Amino acid sequence: MFDLSGRTALVTGAGQNVGAGIATALAARGATVAVNDIDAARALETAERITSDGGSAVALPFDVTDGPAVAAAVGSLGPVDILVNNAGNGGAQRLTVKPFRDMAAGEWDQAIAVNLYGVLHCCHAVVNGMCERSWGRIITISSGAGTGGVNIGVSHYSAGKGGGLAFTRTLALEVARHGVTANSLALGLLATPDPQVTASIARAIPVGRTGTPLDVAAACVWLASQEASWVTGQTIQLNGGSITT
Repeated sequence: MFDLSGRTALVTGAGQNVGAGIATALAARGATVAVNDIDAARALETAERITSDGGSAVALPFDVTDGPAVAAAVGSLGPVDILVNNAGNGGAQRLTVKPFRDMAAGEWDQAIAVNLYGVLHCCHAVVNGMCERSWGRIITISSGAGTGGVNIGVSHYSAGKGGGLAFTRTLALEVARHGVTANSLALGLLATPDPQVTASIARAIPVGRTGTPLDVAAACVWLASQEASWVTGQTIQLNGGSITT
């Protein structure tokens, strides 16, 4: 079950954290994984770690906000069966956190570029090939911020994530008859480097703990598999039972 042998997967933002966990899990199920990151060294480190563990992976650094660069990189890779749009957050720049009324227009550009346009660019580069081959899996890693306001000061991030969710749901309708599925995972709160902060967050989560890269990776393995072929157009709240809006 959940055998991905013979499939090629592209995971964006996979040089660290959740993305690296997703790439590692897909490779463990037999997929050949293209590890993307804007930082070439991080992409190479993850790819080398996967291959040293017996998996198949290559580093594929590019900036998801650069449409021509995405198209060129995917073209050099060849057919992609599984796309995981994981690149997000503030992208290459730190996310500006402040009330929207205090923002200048340019302060939301990067958040929209990486969280929305990054998804559009990557999907556009792979979806025609998936439809032609009558098989494909698109998974967009989003956030509870995209389904409802969760924190003050990240309205632009919420807009980008929400746009990615809406796009993925609509794309699912367009490609469903071609054997291609498109789903999103809206992540709840994950563990932080600070144990005290993580413990404080965990107390507010019904299951009693924060999420981990393994939690996200396991969901991606399922959605990428043949067994999930009847699941499409869905936004799955992966948050330990936290109330969503």
